[in-house]
Amino acid sequence: MKKQIICLLIGIISFGTLAQSKDMRVANYNLDQKIAIQGYDPVAYFKQGKTLKGRKDIAAAYEGVTYHLSSVANKETFLKKPLAFEPQFGGWCAYAMGGYGEKVEIDPETYKIVDDKLYLFYNAYFNNTLKTWNKDENRLKAKADANWKKLLKYRYEIQHFYLDYQAHRGCYSRADAFF
Repeated sequence: MKKQIICLLIGIISFGTLAQSKDMRVANYNLDQKIAIQGYDPVAYFKQGKTLKGRKDIAAAYEGVTYHLSSVANKETFLKKPLAFEPQFGGWCAYAMGGYGEKVEIDPETYKIVDDKLYLFYNAYFNNTLKTWNKDENRLKAKADANWKKLLKYRYEIQHFYLDYQAHRGCYSRADAFF
């Protein structure tokens, strides 16, 4: 009986953790009222080769993050492969992520596509970070990738800890019956 109670508690905790995965994603992304890229169309960067403001009535969500698209065609394209169009580093400034490991706001019209990935940059108050990024892109990109993984690592480790614990203790199937 004691083991069943423990398994039930672990199941409840892990169920809550899994349910929060969208919330954790939302918490790490650069969003304004759950809207990414300040309402700009992520597909337009790639397909039209320019920035286009998306429309509220043409929206698509992927794992808790909502994107505004500028056309139905772009929405359909996005829904087929959302990860291909999402900005890197949760939509935070790529330069700041690489240089300092920090989440810094962006100007959606200051961007660069590298290896079919969208990078966004801060550009205000006479400080266009894309220019600085371009001077040392390879090093900054590698550092940004590492820093972004560090920021996300803790949350993912917690989630996987509960899943691993359940699997090793044989509690998953018993606790799962309650959900």
